Amino acid sequence: MDLAPDRYPDFSVLATLCQRSKVGKLLPDALYVHVSALAALDPLLQAYESEARQLASVEAATLVKFSTEKPSLSYLVYPDFDADPHPALQASIQVDLRSRKVNHRHYSDSDNPFILHRKEHFVTTAYPHYQQFAALTRQEEALGLLDQPRSIGTRLAWEQRLAQCNVAFQGHTLVHRALLNTQSAQVKIDRHKAAISRNAFSKPMRLALEAGLFSQQTTFFDYGCGQGGDLERVAKLGYASAGWDPYYRPDTALTAADVVNLGYVINVIESQTERREALIKAWELTQQVLVVSAQVLIAQGNSQIAYGDGVITSRNTFQKYYDQEELKLYIDQVLGVDAVPVALGIYFVFRDEAQAETFRAARFRSRVSVPKVQLSNKRFESYKELLAPLMTFFTERGRLPTLEELPETEALSAEFGNLRRAFQIVLQATNPQEWDEISDRRRGDLLVYLALSHFGHRPKLRDLAPVVQTDIKSLFGGYQQACTAADLMLMSLGNLAVVAERCQNSPIGKKLPGSLWVHVSAIETLDSLLRLYEGCASRTIGRPEEANVIKFHCRKPKITYLVYPDFDADPHPALHTSMQIDLRDLHVHYRDYDLSDNPPLLHQKDLLVAPDYPGYEKFAKLSRQEEDWGLLEDWKQISERRGWLKCLEEHCAELKGHRVVWQKDADPYQVKLVRSMLRAKQAERKGEE
Repeated sequence: MDLAPDRYPDFSVLATLCQRSKVGKLLPDALYVHVSALAALDPLLQAYESEARQLASVEAATLVKFSTEKPSLSYLVYPDFDADPHPALQASIQVDLRSRKVNHRHYSDSDNPFILHRKEHFVTTAYPHYQQFAALTRQEEALGLLDQPRSIGTRLAWEQRLAQCNVAFQGHTLVHRALLNTQSAQVKIDRHKAAISRNAFSKPMRLALEAGLFSQQTTFFDYGCGQGGDLERVAKLGYASAGWDPYYRPDTALTAADVVNLGYVINVIESQTERREALIKAWELTQQVLVVSAQVLIAQGNSQIAYGDGVITSRNTFQKYYDQEELKLYIDQVLGVDAVPVALGIYFVFRDEAQAETFRAARFRSRVSVPKVQLSNKRFESYKELLAPLMTFFTERGRLPTLEELPETEALSAEFGNLRRAFQIVLQATNPQEWDEISDRRRGDLLVYLALSHFGHRPKLRDLAPVVQTDIKSLFGGYQQACTAADLMLMSLGNLAVVAERCQNSPIGKKLPGSLWVHVSAIETLDSLLRLYEGCASRTIGRPEEANVIKFHCRKPKITYLVYPDFDADPHPALHTSMQIDLRDLHVHYRDYDLSDNPPLLHQKDLLVAPDYPGYEKFAKLSRQEEDWGLLEDWKQISERRGWLKCLEEHCAELKGHRVVWQKDADPYQVKLVRSMLRAKQAERKGEE
């Protein structure tokens, strides 16, 4: 063993530790870590670095580069790391741990030194300037400055990119070059032009209505209503509605209401003070629920110029593009709340803590059906209607009701003595195991909810609705026991081997090397740990409404939401967009395939859904056909559209709906070969059956 066998394991172990590190910036061949973050590394990597430091007699360094290809470390010196938004490399010291040689290089005289981008990746979140670095990166991403990273690694190339976008720096803030010597007060923004005319409810209001936030007597106020489309449509539904806007409805009085909407307002206000005031004022008017929404997806292109902490658009409107985690943090800090994410850039803020917790818990409740009657039982048949509410309650809660929770309690007790005896009649006519499974499912629902509450403000038992309190006491014995079980489940997520095992053993989902793919309709049927895994992503960003497939990564803590608009109709739908969330820092990577002429395709749709999915049988029949034809054997070839079409042609096949048919004018000899293979595959499959 080349690497100090008495002190270190094989180098591959160190390389693996680098690749799995939650600290630092990982590139294909190295891990880069700021010196302030070394203490957060694995102890073995710390010892490894200490050995190199002694060899090189390093006194001052900014970053440490851990090679993942060979036993070598480099110390990089960036004197202006904190002050310069993109500091230049001044010197490096390379240490070869195998040969024990040390090599010094200096770049201080270079006219075109290497520079750093995304400085927040090198440090921990506790670093004093972390938020400042991260805010700058978001601003640069909004302008597309960081696209094609290989072409901006040196100072001259970076300055050329800045010149193309006509921007410059003021400290760690990007500004348009024309504004460098202009006072911000002299720049007039046309805020009213940001108001959008819609033909239907805005997404935040549609989600509020679907979530049941409006009851018969609910009042509504739209703060910053723009042209008033939402408030007019809410009024047509019969709710008392009003709205105010500084441009379109300046004379409307600000009035308190049960539900207040602050829809895409805080992202179009260029003044940070006014932005904060708008959020606070809307909250002051809120009696039950405040709906807050803001832009979070980053718009690319050079039709926008940097201004303040956002951009000025080509229409002379201001846009602040929030990172989703940043948006939640902003709402929580300004209002002193724990906002609930419901979709990308959309949050509900509840006045009543119990209502908030009931809403959160309901979001993680899986759908189950009342077990069917399997055995003929005269007494059950005689009291079927009386027992039905009891069966429904148990299905909903996973337990028997208290005397006060079921209106039919008195009638049931009069007939059977008590609810437990009444339920014994149900058990005699149904499969008792199904009721046990329902209780386990409801236990899992509560564990997922309580585990995710660990990330925010975990409620006290008294903050929960009475029915949820009873659920916990009945299913776990007590609140402390439930919280302990939830925390243990959350801790197990740190072991990706456990996650990989659950993915591999999942009865539903498409299993690929390193991942499990599941249709959103089947999420509720998954193992509780996998539901928690996905919940760690959706708890902050909200599950994207358009996403219909979720990819569970097994090798790195990541969740990817995939959008296939034609999932049901297209036998092999094309990927439209993907949004990947890294659970270590909640960084969102968004990719659009809409304009691609060779997008990724989805195969074997039946594996992604549950057997009761409307199109399951049709999907499964197609997959069996394609397997028999040999169409699914080369996954690398068929993963994208061009390769799939080539595969179909090679096998003399084409698709008509969800059915494989022979290609017209196919080569007769090739057809003969494919037919022979097809018969062999079908015979083999019948033999296995």
